[in-house]
Amino acid sequence: MSELMAPEQTVQEIKRLVRQLQAEGRSDLLLKAIGVPLLEELRIEAAKSKLSRLVITEDYRFILADYHKEVELQPVHKAVYLLFLAHPEGIEFKRLADYREELTKYYTATAKGADRDKIIEGVDHLVNPLDNAINEKCSRIKKTFLDMMDEYTASYYIISSHTQKHFEGSTRIWYERLKIITLPRELVISTARWG
Repeated sequence: MSELMAPEQTVQEIKRLVRQLQAEGRSDLLLKAIGVPLLEELRIEAAKSKLSRLVITEDYRFILADYHKEVELQPVHKAVYLLFLAHPEGIEFKRLADYREELTKYYTATAKGADRDKIIEGVDHLVNPLDNAINEKCSRIKKTFLDMMDEYTASYYIISSHTQKHFEGSTRIWYERLKIITLPRELVISTARWG
């Protein structure tokens, strides 16, 4: 029976094998060996060193603490962002009406002193599946983050698409088109009362 390698030796062997496959132009086999789930896990691990903590202050300012920058968003954008931060499992846009009360709470909190009727009207637009308001707000949030950082880093902060495949029995397949923020939640620090 062969002796187990020390982790450091294993790393050196993996590096050697990776270089060999790359030299042979077989990145396809490398990807097959690693697998997509592990690749995504490695991507997140690599990004953690570049990702900033997102601090949400008591007065709903969004600060990227490690970049020493404030994320400048309007109250409605902050409300949408808080909703998706509070739901790391994701939300389908077509089901936003199920989150009307929660979204109203966030909008009321971020738009201190705003007219209640205006807030309700704004939320009605956001949760209406026939209205494009939610897409417009998500686009604005995305642009704000892209103006502050590279596309790869921004992909963790923006509200992005994630499709989940479901099997019902053996014949029916359906897809859940979720919108999520992939930022690891341990990087979100809040003194505001939203979650």
